[in-house]
Amino acid sequence: MRLANKVAIVTGGAQGFGLGIVERFAAEGARLLIADLKADAAIAVAAKCPDAHAVAADVSRSADWAHIVRSALDAYGRIDIVVNNAGTSHRNRSLLEVDEAEFDRVYAVNVKSIFHSAQHCVPVFRRQGGGCFVQIASTAGVRPRPGLTWYNGSKGAVIVTSRSMAVELAPENIRVNCINPVAGETPLLATFMGEDTPERRAQFRATIPLGRLSTPQDIANAALFLASDEASMITGACLEVDGGRCV
Repeated sequence: MRLANKVAIVTGGAQGFGLGIVERFAAEGARLLIADLKADAAIAVAAKCPDAHAVAADVSRSADWAHIVRSALDAYGRIDIVVNNAGTSHRNRSLLEVDEAEFDRVYAVNVKSIFHSAQHCVPVFRRQGGGCFVQIASTAGVRPRPGLTWYNGSKGAVIVTSRSMAVELAPENIRVNCINPVAGETPLLATFMGEDTPERRAQFRATIPLGRLSTPQDIANAALFLASDEASMITGACLEVDGGRCV
């Protein structure tokens, strides 16, 4: 029960890595606010947790972040942990084939969401005397692969922004850390690969020394540690959960 009585917001919590994080946090005693574009899926996940609420939200919108934070405070009176997990990508293809609207959407969801979360959550953390962010970035931000140039750039921005936040907010006992997953068993996998075939999966696995893709449970275990009091001396870290790919 490493998160007993702690209140955690998890964005994109209805599927993929976010769902794994929600399930792990719930098992460790957290009270949860699950935010996801898919309201019905978020409600279904919340119903399976001991203590959770769900809200429909687009993390690229300030008004939706205001709703997320207000809902958490109305339900629980405080916020201890914010997991910025929601993300998106363009399909794996030439950088010149990605149009401006798609580029804007990738940066809005992956990067602008961090801005909005800070704008709405940092004041709450300050009033409470502390809190922590766990940002789900990507190995794409430290070891980019061809075909995902604009996605790679967005995750690089998440990493640098988070490290800067960590330094600036440390005097106020607000920790900020990143997790960099390698490609995993999530709904975005086919987007990353361009197509989901046994051959493409084999090519991806061949780049990972441990020989497998990441799982939601792998990412959830890392998020649990960084969100817990066991990591109270850790801020500005970027933890690769990648089977050795970035070595």
